[in-house]
Amino acid sequence: MLIGLMATGKSTVGRRIASRHGWRFVDTDAAIVDRHGPIPAIFAEVGEPGFRRLEAGIVSEVLTAAEPGTVISLGGGAVLNEGTRRLLGSAFVVFLDADLLTVLPRLSGDTGRPLLAQDPGETWARLEQERRPLYEALADTVIDTRNASEEAVADRLEIRLRNHILTEDKDQRP
Repeated sequence: MLIGLMATGKSTVGRRIASRHGWRFVDTDAAIVDRHGPIPAIFAEVGEPGFRRLEAGIVSEVLTAAEPGTVISLGGGAVLNEGTRRLLGSAFVVFLDADLLTVLPRLSGDTGRPLLAQDPGETWARLEQERRPLYEALADTVIDTRNASEEAVADRLEIRLRNHILTEDKDQRP
């Protein structure tokens, strides 16, 4: 389970890890778009509270149906929902951490993120400050993505996954 603020690489790194292992990859933002249409249109129609309700339903469906070997990328605000946070308790949760300098080039010209429509850099920094405590509290591990290529982040995640699997296997032995 990959969590973190928008533009930290959750979808890209998640796809890469899933591809390396032949695992299933689910991007909950993409699932929302598939079912309900473009996220900016949803925000325009029902506002952020309405979007968060739709998001919580999709995330619940995805998490409930997920099998071992599924990599799931959550939207940056999905952790705001208490039910989603409870569901994360059964997953290995990875917080992809970044700073504004790392994500700012990814945000310029991006029209698919309604929360960043006004002053993307300032808004991202504010959201990061507000949400960081949730991400840190939910994470089993944190991967710093600052100044790292997608490949390097995927490699770091690979090491953390291997360590998690080895630890989990050792804990389950008699």
